Amino acid sequence: MRFHQKLIASAVVGGLLVTPAFAEGTLDKIKKTGTITLGHRDSSIPFSYLANSPQPIGYSVDIANKVVDKLKKDLNMPNLQVKYNLVTSQTRIPLVQNGTVDLECGSTTNNLERQRQVDFSVGIFEIGTRLLTKKTSGVKDFPDLKGKNVVTTAGTTSERLLKSMNAEQGLGMNVISAKDHGESFLMLETGRAVAFMMDDVLLAGEMAKAKRPADWVVTGKPQSFEIYGCMMRKGDPAFKKTVDDAIRALYKSGEINKIYAKWFQSPVPPKNVNLNFPMSPEFKKLIQNPTDKSAEQM
Repeated sequence: MRFHQKLIASAVVGGLLVTPAFAEGTLDKIKKTGTITLGHRDSSIPFSYLANSPQPIGYSVDIANKVVDKLKKDLNMPNLQVKYNLVTSQTRIPLVQNGTVDLECGSTTNNLERQRQVDFSVGIFEIGTRLLTKKTSGVKDFPDLKGKNVVTTAGTTSERLLKSMNAEQGLGMNVISAKDHGESFLMLETGRAVAFMMDDVLLAGEMAKAKRPADWVVTGKPQSFEIYGCMMRKGDPAFKKTVDDAIRALYKSGEINKIYAKWFQSPVPPKNVNLNFPMSPEFKKLIQNPTDKSAEQM
C-alpha cells in the first residue's frame, strides 16, 4: 500500500531540533533507500544500550534485528543496510514521527496518550513500576518516601505517576527528573536521592551495573503494570503488519525464550552480571496471546 506524502512540522524537543520530513510508506522508503533506521537507547539495560562497541545491544535490539531479517526476506533485500540512531525518553516519539527513525525497540511503554502519536507493535515485555533503594535506607514502599528526594527519568510514565502521587497524597517529595536511567541511578548512588522509581526490570538492570549490586534492592508495591512495544509511524499498516508478524513468529517458534534467557537469566555486558529476572506470568500470557493493546486497555 502506498501512502500520500504529508508534511510534518518541525519542533524543538529537549533542545533537539526535530526537522521537517516528508512521510511515506515505510516499506517504500526502505526499498528506495536500501536502509532502515532503528532507534536505540544508550543505557536501558538489558533492553537497548551501549556497552563494549559503538553498536547497541540488548533484548529489544535482538527483536528489532529479527524484524530486519524478515524485511530482508520479504523485500528480497539481503543487503539491507541497518543504521542506528540514538534516542532518549524525550526525543524517541518526535524522531519516529518525523521519519528520522523507522522503528524504535527499546523500553517504551504503550499507553493511550502515546497511541495518539505513534503506532505500537504487539507487546514485547510487561513490567511493574517500583523502587530501587539501598537495603539500609529504610524505604520499603512508596509511603516511606514522604519528604524525601526521589529520582526518576524525564519523559517516562514513572515521572508522571510519581508527580501525580506526590500531589494527590501530599507526600512532600522532592521529585528529581534525570535525563536518562544512567543519570537517575547516579543520583541515587551518590546519595542525592533516597530512591529511584522506574520499571522493575530497568531497576534490576541499573542494580546490575552498580559497584556493589548486593547493596541494593527493588521494592514497593507496583504502581502500574505496563506493556512495552516497538514504535513506528502512525497510519502505516503494511509496515506494522511486517513488524507484528516478525514478533509473533518469535513467540510461536519459542525462540523468544532463548532471547529472554540470554538477557535476563545469563551474565550480560558490560559487567557480566546476571539480572536473575524470571519471566513473569503476565509476560507469558502476552506471548501466548500477543496484542498491541496497552495495559490500561486490557
